[in-house]
Amino acid sequence: MRFYEYESKALFAKRRLPLGKGRVATSADEARAIAEEIGGPVVLKSQVLSGGRMKAGAVKFADTPGECPALFDQIMPIEVNGQKARSVLVEEKSPIEQEYFVSVTWDGRRKLPVLLFSDMGGIDIEEVAEKHPEHVSKTWFSTILPISPRIAKEAISATGVSGSQLNRLTPIVFELMKIFLDYDLTLAEINPLARLEDGRFIVLDGHVDLEAEARGRHKALLAELGVGEDETRQAREPSDFEIAGRKVNETDHRGVAGNVVEFDGNLGLVIGAGGGSLTLFDAVRNHGGKPANYCEIGGNPSVKKACELTKLILSKPGVEKIAVMMNVVSNTRVDIVARGVIKGCIESGKDPAQIITIFRIPGSWEDEGFKILEKYGVEYCDRSVSMYEAAGKAVAKMADSN
Repeated sequence: MRFYEYESKALFAKRRLPLGKGRVATSADEARAIAEEIGGPVVLKSQVLSGGRMKAGAVKFADTPGECPALFDQIMPIEVNGQKARSVLVEEKSPIEQEYFVSVTWDGRRKLPVLLFSDMGGIDIEEVAEKHPEHVSKTWFSTILPISPRIAKEAISATGVSGSQLNRLTPIVFELMKIFLDYDLTLAEINPLARLEDGRFIVLDGHVDLEAEARGRHKALLAELGVGEDETRQAREPSDFEIAGRKVNETDHRGVAGNVVEFDGNLGLVIGAGGGSLTLFDAVRNHGGKPANYCEIGGNPSVKKACELTKLILSKPGVEKIAVMMNVVSNTRVDIVARGVIKGCIESGKDPAQIITIFRIPGSWEDEGFKILEKYGVEYCDRSVSMYEAAGKAVAKMADSN
């Protein structure tokens, strides 16, 4: 889940990272009042869960407080990658001498966090890495062994930064590493981290993504930041469909049936089993299919949860059929999922044999589950058919029906 810039900076403030004066405005008059408190030129920035604000015209500058109300009114209707501003962050405009980039994220291949640092901030790090690779350093560090400022210092010095700048940057970068670990983040980024004309360092822009599964461990922080329990924050505001999926998952404590993400395809997916959800989603796309959603099911959900998830997906406009697929499971009863999915189809007024393209869930109680599927004429396959092959069967069924 992604934080807005002002929320990211509130977290940074808790950890004493250097920030400029400013706060969020929700009205034109409030924007003027904040600028008057700052007492100098300000920047007004749209608060959306997306990059590209500058290109969209959603970042504006004011020399006097009197200019702020009109600029606030200009920013609020602007869409940035389909998102309108929730509010506007009004901050002091800082005289910049040099900009840096620093980010901590998760490297899935190495299964370690990686620290990225560049002395060329303020622009896309991908562009810097391509054109000026000597100005970007990558440093992996452990989540088990203690970390020290030495890691940050070596990462910074690898780009040629030295002297007092190196010494003053090190504690800021090291603190960002600790924030990443302490709050179970998937991204902690400052771009740019600026050195001002007076020699001070300041965070001009920051981004934070929290691992969704960790939000229960950080309820106090989320409450402090004002993040609602129904906000999924996946780089955009949650859709009604996604909020409904969360409610399905909260109907009882047994298993998982929800965590949905909405897409614009025509094949609804009831998929799961750890990384199997992502594998199956990608497999459908690789076969040329158009997923209507991503979701997760597993951990032996109740018949009701499987039923309600199925009904939700079938209620989505544009969904023509569904595919029910998982990896080999030992902690999920195949017969329970089969009962729930078929019940969801029937309660939605659909014929399970016509609406389910494929059922591929091998595992515990599979014989009983397969008997239920046979009764309703649903095509199924066992573990001898790979997940990739099952996804192909589902996509082929979609093509045959069109």
